[in-house]
Amino acid sequence: MSEGADSASFRLNAILVEVGQARLNSKEKQRFEEYYSLLIRWNSRVNLTAVRDEEGIFRRHFVESIVCARSLPSAISTLLDFGSGAGFPGIPIAICRPEIVVTLAESQGKKAAFLREALRVLGIGHAKIHSSRAETLHNVFDCVVLRAVDKMETAVGVAGRLVRAGGWLVLMTTSAEMNGLKTAAGLEYSWSEVLPLPGSDDRLLVFGQRKLSLPA
Repeated sequence: MSEGADSASFRLNAILVEVGQARLNSKEKQRFEEYYSLLIRWNSRVNLTAVRDEEGIFRRHFVESIVCARSLPSAISTLLDFGSGAGFPGIPIAICRPEIVVTLAESQGKKAAFLREALRVLGIGHAKIHSSRAETLHNVFDCVVLRAVDKMETAVGVAGRLVRAGGWLVLMTTSAEMNGLKTAAGLEYSWSEVLPLPGSDDRLLVFGQRKLSLPA
């Protein structure tokens, strides 16, 4: 592991402690080092993320995704990252919650190629890629997560139908967008916990549970 990658992981742990989160364990630490190095290399030729500085990647992408992973309900065995992009939050969820089978849905070919390479390099065998639009999926999941997806309200409407009865729809959003997204999900959802994401007064983690008895 390069010196730069090692110092990056050290900085990530420092930020986690700063925001009141536990440090990564040694296996998680190694995988985030590798993920960061791969992201930087690919981002120089493929536009994976507009956030390019180390501190921004750690705080905006890694830490928010780690907090999401750690906050998910325990009784989840399958999860869809709807519009995964560069793998946030799906890959950090796969790293931090290895008991969950994660599907990364990404229709853009170059980003899907990056996700395949990331899973290979990180040795994550319990995750898979759906390299097409998420609405073409025919199965349902215990949990669907959305973060920074284009046309978010439309996407939430589609994502809500991919959650099993009793499962969870998790939104990484802002206070300004939250009520509109809840409305877009429809009457099938009851909304419970709202958690602030670290480093921002406005970014939130919002949990909706699909009702067991669905409205007619």
